[in-house]
Amino acid sequence: MRRNLELTKGLIHSQQLLLALIRKGISRGDAYQWVQRNAMRAWSEGKDFRSIVAADKDITNILSEKEINDIFDLNIHLRYVNEIFKRVFTVGREV
Repeated sequence: MRRNLELTKGLIHSQQLLLALIRKGISRGDAYQWVQRNAMRAWSEGKDFRSIVAADKDITNILSEKEINDIFDLNIHLRYVNEIFKRVFTVGREV
């Protein structure tokens, strides 16, 4: 599962990045433009989204390196996997 997520080159984190920028007071429109600009560059150039974001001054003027690292932490997307598997594989067994 982790390998499949890594195939996105970090683009799965775009929503988390957008929300973090909005929480910091950036308008939704500006935040969307910044995220979209970087996501499209990552996609078209086949580069890692995180490294492109880390080089974007608009974003790094708002978010710290730690905040960016936290946004790009795969564990955010995997945190409920065990619970989901537990529910799925025990459905119907509880009577």
